[in-house]
Amino acid sequence: MVLGKRIDIAGFLELLHSGVPAFDVRTPAEYESGHIPGVNNLPLFSNEERVVVGTSYKQKGREQALLEGLEFVGPKMRTMVEEVIKASGSPPGKVLVHCWRGGMRSQSVAWLLELYGYETLTLEKGYKGFRHWVLGQLDDVPPLNVIGGPTGAGKTDILDVLKEDGEPVIDLEGLANHRGSAFGSLLLGAQPTQEHFENLLAFELARVRVQGLPVWIEDESRMVGYVQVPNRVYEAIRASQVLFLEVPFESRVERLVEVYGDASPELLKDSFDRIQTRLGGLKHKEAHDALEKGDLHEAAAIALTYYDRAYAKGLGRRDPELVMRVEVNGDAHEMANQIRAFKARDIA
Repeated sequence: MVLGKRIDIAGFLELLHSGVPAFDVRTPAEYESGHIPGVNNLPLFSNEERVVVGTSYKQKGREQALLEGLEFVGPKMRTMVEEVIKASGSPPGKVLVHCWRGGMRSQSVAWLLELYGYETLTLEKGYKGFRHWVLGQLDDVPPLNVIGGPTGAGKTDILDVLKEDGEPVIDLEGLANHRGSAFGSLLLGAQPTQEHFENLLAFELARVRVQGLPVWIEDESRMVGYVQVPNRVYEAIRASQVLFLEVPFESRVERLVEVYGDASPELLKDSFDRIQTRLGGLKHKEAHDALEKGDLHEAAAIALTYYDRAYAKGLGRRDPELVMRVEVNGDAHEMANQIRAFKARDIA
């Protein structure tokens, strides 16, 4: 809902999803820590400049801080407008702007863009208000269809197929940019911060909730790499029925080789080193020897012996009545159809 030149979070997100360009005028460091997905960073101050202005505000008062802020901003005004033109096009149209609390930084940039001819709408309560919305989304978890199974079962591939078919899916590992094991970061970039992971997950929860159907999700541990699954989401996963996929061992070995085979032997050895204590000295040495010989299948089989024990231990802590074992095989499309058929029979 538009409130004059200000807009609440529901209206902001509606316009953002419709394609209206949006700009976060906080510093690069604030943006990197967490931001509204799909919003561009248009910093009014650099990280260092904000420290200077903030210190001046505390020590010398608002007026002096404002003057110092203007000294920083003045030379950037043309560049900032050009960045908005590049992102949103010309002639000027509607743009969304926000800062931390919807205060002076967003109002200043809105004023500048309106001078050029843009219709600007600033987010009421800023990013702080968005984070309040995020926490509300994370507390409202829809019913879940949980897909479990040992490492290499192809759970993520199945989720991809289900999503392509239009079913509601949340891929926690995709959002976390990590496959959830000691090998999970291989061939991937950096993970999001905890704050931004929560932002991404909240967007996904809002997206799937409108379908009004149980959401397919993978059975995850509390930590996915360095980020933590929010409490309510984790508790909902643990309390839901899990479809445990029973997949032939050889198929799982092939899938691991396919996923991780392009990683260098050194990176694979480093990953085995991280589980050396739990793997055992002999198996650790055998894994290193296999990698030295280029035998990725043998190395993958050794990894699976460890992860199978670990997953079985976690599965043993679940209510047995919530664990449904499903034998599946084939490619991801075949397995997706097999678990859909099983779920349909279970519901019937």
